[in-house]
Amino acid sequence: MTVTSFLELLRRYPDAGITIRLPDGNDVPAHFHITEVGHLVKSFIDCGGKRHHAGSCLLQVWVADDTDHRLTAGKLLGIFERTDGLLPSNELPVEIEHEAPVLTQMPVTGCDATPEELVFHTEFKKADCLAKELCIPDFSLPGLPGQSCTPGSGCC
Repeated sequence: MTVTSFLELLRRYPDAGITIRLPDGNDVPAHFHITEVGHLVKSFIDCGGKRHHAGSCLLQVWVADDTDHRLTAGKLLGIFERTDGLLPSNELPVEIEHEAPVLTQMPVTGCDATPEELVFHTEFKKADCLAKELCIPDFSLPGLPGQSCTPGSGCC
């Protein structure tokens, strides 16, 4: 889910409560706080030597002892309105950072929306090789026949 679609939901349902559904089907306790809205940037090189840049909007979720606290969509929208200039684009994906049980970053993948509640769904990130055509024996891409990893070839 991009920042644009996330904000559209917050604007459409300002009085709605917010639920964050974790990948295991459990919900973050309802009295959570959003303690940070951040722009996360990752620059890296893959095992095939290609450089990449990735970015996201990271919402840090914190659960405190004030169990009477509830965050509404309008309140979260107000937090976002203070981020003017922080995010380079509203097309960044939104991720949740939560201790589940260790600090974990999870993409927001969708939302079940009603005027009463916005249930944001998350997934665990998955590792992947970005240079499969160079690294996996007998793996080839259309247009790159014969590109595979052989012993001693120097690929990853």
